[in-house]
Formats: sequence, structure tokens, C-alpha cells
Amino acid sequence: MAFKLHETSATIRGASPWSQRQRAALLVWEYAWPLLCGWTPKPCNGWRLCILRIFGAKIQGRPFVHQRARIQIPWNISLGEGACIGDRTTLYSLDKIEVGAQAVIAQEAYICTGTHDFNQDSLPLLTAPVRIHQRAFVGARAFVMPDVTIGTGAIVGACAVVTRDVPDGGKVKGNPAR
Repeated sequence: MAFKLHETSATIRGASPWSQRQRAALLVWEYAWPLLCGWTPKPCNGWRLCILRIFGAKIQGRPFVHQRARIQIPWNISLGEGACIGDRTTLYSLDKIEVGAQAVIAQEAYICTGTHDFNQDSLPLLTAPVRIHQRAFVGARAFVMPDVTIGTGAIVGACAVVTRDVPDGGKVKGNPAR
């Protein structure tokens, strides 16, 4: 995988790769979502989308984001028209996550854009984007690794661990997904 090293001057193991400003914004976000959105009923989706937009998410049309979805960094998220982010889905958006129009990410799926370089003692953060194209489906409790593209109309089975790209119309399942 072609990960890019997240820009950081931290050479100390466990040091934050984020600037003071980014950490402040993340702290505000950490409290904003549960206070402003976590308690809202499903019909208040428009309100949740508004809050996501305020925090920099790129939203086209009217996707659905469940109130119990977990979004790490909203300004790294792009959601297409009619996309659906399910109950307790985690968008671990240390890098960009693009979810295309009509794509569905089912409950408790984990979309991950970060890992660490285990070849270095300081374990620097490595990030790469994840792209989920239009009309794709990511099943319940699936795990999608960094630098993966899920093609148009592709299906990822429940509990699959996706370590490689899934072609347009492809269907994968298992660990690792095949």
C-alpha cells in the first residue's frame, strides 16, 4: 500500500501529529457531536448534516448519518447524495474518506485511514484515504483499511477485512476479504 506519512515533527513515540489548532478543533468536535447530535432522533438528519457542514464536512445533496455514528475528523469526510452512514459506524478519518452517492456503510462498520510505521521506533502515523464509490455496500462490522477503494456497485460482506481495492461490481467477504 502506498501510505503517505502524515506530516509531523513529532519524533517521540506517542507524541501528537496534530498542531495545537487542530487539537483544539478536535476537542471542540469531540464534545459537539454528542451534545448537538448524539441524542437526536433519526428524522433530525438535516440538523446532523448542518453540524457536519459547520465542522467542514463536504456534503452533496442529502445523505443520511446515523446519530450514533462516530466521526473522528469531520473536515476529512465527503458524503454524496443519498449515502448512508449506519448505526455505530466509525469513520476514523485521519485522512480523507469519500463516500459516493447512494453508497451504504452498514452498522458498526469501521472505515480506517490510519496506521503506524512499525519499522520505526517512534511508530509515526501513516495515513491514506479511503474511497467508497457510488452504490457500493459495506456490510455490518466490516473493516476497511487505509488506501483502499471500494468500486462502484461493489459489495463488501459483513465482518470482512478489506486490505485491497474492490473493483467495480466486485463482491468480497472474509478475512482477508476475497
